[in-house]
Amino acid sequence: MPQTRHVERHFTAGETVRDIVIGMSDGLTVPFALAAGLTGLATATTGIIVTAGLAEIAAGSIAMGLGGYLAAKSDAEHYAKEREREKLEVIEIPDEEKREVAQVFQSYGLSAAESAPIVEALTKHPKKWVDFMMRFELGLEKPDPKRALVSALTIAASYMAGGLIPLAPYIASNFIKQANITIALFYSVGFTLVALLLFGFIKGHYTGTRPVRSALQTALIGSLAAGAAFLIARAIS
Repeated sequence: MPQTRHVERHFTAGETVRDIVIGMSDGLTVPFALAAGLTGLATATTGIIVTAGLAEIAAGSIAMGLGGYLAAKSDAEHYAKEREREKLEVIEIPDEEKREVAQVFQSYGLSAAESAPIVEALTKHPKKWVDFMMRFELGLEKPDPKRALVSALTIAASYMAGGLIPLAPYIASNFIKQANITIALFYSVGFTLVALLLFGFIKGHYTGTRPVRSALQTALIGSLAAGAAFLIARAIS
C-alpha cells in the first residue's frame, strides 16, 4: 500500500530572525523617540528633525551592525577555542572523555551497559568524538563562517528600515509648506504602532508562535520602550 512521504518542516532561520528583531525593534524605537522629543522644542522644524533623524539612523545602523559583527566573531572564536581544548582532552585524557560521553547517554535514559558499546564505537572516530562533545557536552554548534558579516548587514538593514518608518511623516511634511510638526508626530505614532503590529504578526508566523499574540506582544513591548525613550528624550530636551 503506497504511503505518503512524511516531510518535516522545521524553522531554521532563528539567527536571522533574531538579528531582524534586534535591528527592527531598535530602529522603530530610537528614531521615533528622537523625532518625538525634538517635536516639542520651540525652535524645531521638520528640516531639523529629518536631518537629526537620518543622522541617528545612519549612526545607529553602523553601531548596531558593528555590534552584531563583533558578537558573531566572538562566538566563532569561542567555538574554535573550545574545540581545540576538546581535541587535546581526547588525546591526553581519553578515559575521562569516555566517561563524559557515557554520562551524556545515561542522561537520555541509557544504562551503563547499553551506552558502553556506543561510547567505544564513537571513540574510534576522533573527529566525530570531538563533534559530539562540542554539541552535547558544551552545547555549542559550529558557527557559519559567513555569520558575522551576514549578521552585521541584517541588523544594520533592519535598523534602517525600522528607523525610516517613524521618520516618514516628518520627511513628507518637509515638502509641505507650513506643515504642522505636531500632526507629523501623530502620524509617526500611528505608523510606528502599525509597523510593530505587522512586524510582530510576521515574526509570529515564521517562528511558529500565534501571529496575533506575537503582534500584540510586540506592539505592547515596543510601545512601552518607545514611550519610555520618548519621555527621556523630552526630559533631556
